[in-house]
Amino acid sequence: MYNVLIPVDRNETRAFHQARYVSRLPNADETVEATVLYVMPPDTFGDADDVEFAEVEAAVKAADHLEDAGVTVTRTVDDGGVAEQIARTATELDADEIVVGGRKRSGVSRVLLGSTAQDVLLSADKPVTITGENVVLGEGMRKVLVPVDTSVERARNQAEYLANLPGAPESLEATVFFVFPHQDYKGAPPHEFEDVDAAVAAADYLDDEGIPVERVAIGGEVERKILDAATERDVDSIVMGGRKRSGLTSVLLGSTTQDVMLSAERPVTLTG
Repeated sequence: MYNVLIPVDRNETRAFHQARYVSRLPNADETVEATVLYVMPPDTFGDADDVEFAEVEAAVKAADHLEDAGVTVTRTVDDGGVAEQIARTATELDADEIVVGGRKRSGVSRVLLGSTAQDVLLSADKPVTITGENVVLGEGMRKVLVPVDTSVERARNQAEYLANLPGAPESLEATVFFVFPHQDYKGAPPHEFEDVDAAVAAADYLDDEGIPVERVAIGGEVERKILDAATERDVDSIVMGGRKRSGLTSVLLGSTTQDVMLSAERPVTLTG
């Protein structure tokens, strides 16, 4: 079974979209087990014994939607540092994926993730999918855009994540996508997919797993080209490998990854 952790806060719209994303995984009623988790924040001056799952309407809405779709659901409440508890629970459950509902809110024409969602992205050692509050989800065959950088390791992790999804390979189509940064001017060098080892590694892995692959290499502004490609192909999600560990073992998000994650109208998964 494919084990998904769905940590929710009290926002019912976000929780619904998290559950909807999971219920749309191929053959979810047969292949997916979900845990809907609500963590009591430390500043509430309470603990898990002080609240029943049924009292958290967003959590109930998510769990009910999943159960209506035939997905087996575990309902749980915990307490502590929210991001830390989410990461801990994912490890304890050996979750295949964490699906969070990142908060998107505009400030000075800029969109920001909520701190908890970002902390989960940076601390969890699992693929993390950000759904948000306005998710475009297609029907039928799942089409996925896989933008890669020059890291062969990250590209292979992205490909492995896809190959392990429920319903793979029959239910998936992938586009492995590489952008030569800003090389869209007259006289720019030719953009050859085969020149990018990471792109070839990801595409070959998916081919070997039986997943149909489109191989694309173009030049231009990286974030814009990725978002345009996602729209043009009407993909169901974008799978990126943007988590990088620094020499101090901290985890960093690349700027392109952050920009795509904050701007995309589609779920974005970070594999690392």
